[in-house]
Amino acid sequence: MAQHFLLSSAAKNLSLAQVFRLSDSEAEAMFRNVRWPETNGESVCPHCGGLDAYECRRPQGALRFRCKACGKDFSITSGTLFASHKLPLRHYLAAIAIFCNEVKGKSALAISRDLGVSYKACFVLLHKIREAMAEEMRGRKIGGTGKIAEIDGGYFGGYVKPANHKENRRDRRKVANQNGKRRAVVIVRERNGHSVPAVFGTEGQALNWIKSRIEPGTVINADEGAGWDALNARFEMRRINHQEAYSAEDSCTNWAEEFFSRMRRAEIGHHHHIAGAYLLRYAQEASWREDNRRVSNGEQVERVARLAMMRKPSVDFAGYWQRRAPTT
Repeated sequence: MAQHFLLSSAAKNLSLAQVFRLSDSEAEAMFRNVRWPETNGESVCPHCGGLDAYECRRPQGALRFRCKACGKDFSITSGTLFASHKLPLRHYLAAIAIFCNEVKGKSALAISRDLGVSYKACFVLLHKIREAMAEEMRGRKIGGTGKIAEIDGGYFGGYVKPANHKENRRDRRKVANQNGKRRAVVIVRERNGHSVPAVFGTEGQALNWIKSRIEPGTVINADEGAGWDALNARFEMRRINHQEAYSAEDSCTNWAEEFFSRMRRAEIGHHHHIAGAYLLRYAQEASWREDNRRVSNGEQVERVARLAMMRKPSVDFAGYWQRRAPTT
C-alpha cells in the first residue's frame, strides 16, 4: 500500500525545534526575505518606497529602520497583518508553524499554552493567520471548459440545547424552534484544484455567488437539494441522490464532502464553537488546508508568512481587545 503523504519525509521539512533554535537575527532575516523578496531582504520604506534606509534599533533591541528619503521609521512588519507586534518575530514564526502542523486546526487556548502567551493574544493572532490564508481566495474562479466542480452546503452554529424531560422536547429542525443563528457554509471545489467557501442564511441564497465563482463550461456535481435546481439553466449538472448512493459512475460530491469532514472535525475536536461572525474565517481556513494538504509544512509556513506580509493591517482584529463600545 502506498504511503500517505503526511507520513512521508517530503511532508516534514520544518520542525518546531528548528524554529526555536533560531536566533533573533536569523528570524529577522527570514521575515526580511519574505517581506522584501525583490531586494533580497533589503528594506524598502513602506511610506515612500525608498531603498536607502539604515538600521535604527529600539532601546530594547527590536529591529527598526529609518528611511533617509522621508525620515520616517518602520519595521519589518510595518503596514502588514503583524504591524505593531509586541512579541519577538520568532514567536510569530513558531505560531505559524504550529498552526500549519495541525491538519484539522489549532485552538487559541492550546497555542497559548505552547507559546506561553495570553489567550487573548493568540485568539487575535490565529484570526490574523486565517485572514492571511483567505488572501489566496480573493477573486478566485473555479473550473472552466471540460473541468468538474462540486458544490455542497453544510449548516453550522445555532445549537439549541434539548429540554431535560422527553415530553418537553421540541423538533429542533423546525424554524420556529431554532434561535436564528444557524448558517449555511457553501463550498465550491474543483476536482484536483482549488476551492472557495462562503456563508449564507440558506443554500438557496448562494446561487448568485456560485454563478460568479464558477467559469462557463464547467460541469457541476451536486446532490439532490432543491436549492441547486436553478443552476441547470447555466451549467451542465450531474446530480447524486445520497439516499441511494454516495457516488455514481458520472457524479459525486466526495471532494466537497472532504472539506466538510475536515471542518466538522475541527469544530468537534478543537474549536467546539465556530458560528457567528467568524464562521467564514474558519471555513476559509478549512478550505486552505484542503487545497494545501499535499504541500510540505515548511512550504505552508513560508506561504502563510508571505501572505501575512502582503496583507495590510487587519480591519477586524487590529486593536481588537482595546476597542470600546460606542457611547450613546
